[in-house]
Amino acid sequence: MTEQRSNGHTVSRLTVHVVWCTKYRYRVLKDDIQIRCRSLLIQICEAEDVSILKGVVSKDHVHMHLEYRPSSNVSGLVKKLKGRSSRKLQQEFPELKKRYWGRHFWAVGYGCWSTGNITDEMVDEYLEHHRKPDDRDNSDFIIEK
Repeated sequence: MTEQRSNGHTVSRLTVHVVWCTKYRYRVLKDDIQIRCRSLLIQICEAEDVSILKGVVSKDHVHMHLEYRPSSNVSGLVKKLKGRSSRKLQQEFPELKKRYWGRHFWAVGYGCWSTGNITDEMVDEYLEHHRKPDDRDNSDFIIEK
């Protein structure tokens, strides 16, 4: 079993698989934007004391397998990941403002699945399979430390 998180009076291992996509599923997460998005997500997770177990930044969506504190909640965490990354990406890449003139970079909503009923290996295998290039595009960017 992987290491548990101990903190004050609690011992836990809470993990979640989270997925969200760009607004209108525009394929804008490529090249420098993709690299910067990855680094922003890593910075945000470090600031929030969230461990990235595995993740993928594709051209139009993000998959992340995360371990978080019991005092955190998934919706608040996703709000921070999407909000902070959106703001920074639009500040640093003016070409995004042409496509996202309403200042909304990510689509509304996200998907999340607790990984308690399945093994981490199953999720990691799914992410590895998802990352494999298809005939059209092979530019997925892995999120790992």
